[in-house]
Amino acid sequence: MVNANLTYQSLTPECQLDALASIGIYPETGLLALNSYENRVYSFVDEQQMRYVVKFYRPERWNEQQLLEDHQFSERLLSAGLNLSAPIAFEGKTLHSFAGYYFALFNNLSARSLAVDNIDSLYDVGIALGQLHKVGEKHQFKYRPALDVIETIQQAANGLMNCVYIPTTIKTPLLETIANIENKISHLNKQTLPMIAIHGDAHASNILLKDEQPYWVDFDDCKMGPAVQDIWMLLNGDKTDQQLQLSMILEGYQEEHDFDTRQLSEIESLRTMRIINYVNWINSRWSDPAFSRNFPWFTTDQYWKELLQSLQQQLMLLDEAPLTLQPQY
Repeated sequence: MVNANLTYQSLTPECQLDALASIGIYPETGLLALNSYENRVYSFVDEQQMRYVVKFYRPERWNEQQLLEDHQFSERLLSAGLNLSAPIAFEGKTLHSFAGYYFALFNNLSARSLAVDNIDSLYDVGIALGQLHKVGEKHQFKYRPALDVIETIQQAANGLMNCVYIPTTIKTPLLETIANIENKISHLNKQTLPMIAIHGDAHASNILLKDEQPYWVDFDDCKMGPAVQDIWMLLNGDKTDQQLQLSMILEGYQEEHDFDTRQLSEIESLRTMRIINYVNWINSRWSDPAFSRNFPWFTTDQYWKELLQSLQQQLMLLDEAPLTLQPQY
């Protein structure tokens, strides 16, 4: 397959329409860009009045085998009765290529985003998570990488060493703090957690509500990992808020699947890893104009000062008692 430009410069509107025409799809409306930085995602209505979402995958991020594993996992979940937006097959294929880009089509769910402060919704999300992990426990990825907290932090730290936007006065303490975090997590994570097939990026924006039922979207980051990775990103607010949210999620979850509460001790490690990886993700994608346009604060001194403070706070949180379920009275 021909490599496309990583900044999507050759993915013009004409190229997008030609790609869709190559599988017999002809939009009647324009392609409306949806909120996605990693891939290019658009909604449209075709000449048959079918509502679709098309996703053009970022070149060189995943290979064909890894993308097909994403689709196969979605199809297995759909077959098990889960609510999700799965890739649609055309002539027996869910993954297509055109002009150097892989792409796939999905049904447009016409649903609303999950509000994480809606406690009742979190119970239903917990049920959906339990169903997902019940399937994921029996599923094995061959080509997709497994979640490795230490390796992810090390790769991010290596990337940030060459980041030209970190102020000179902050770079050394920032990298030292990341090294201290790595040592702390390495010390804490001596016990290997059970690895299952997970969504991998189960934040609120990837869960839609349709007829008040949660639907999963965007399995782009699915991988082998611990079940708790698909839970902690739904928690927000102070510790009391998070305990209540966690109790509602797990109350629903355990209707469908058992959860080992010892995994709760890994939440701050996973949260810290995500903060560090997110920064390096922006750094590694900076040549894509969409990033400089949408993350202008990335080059400001204030951002890096606040990031250093945030990671220093996370370093202290790693020493605190882990989140537990809210006591039942």
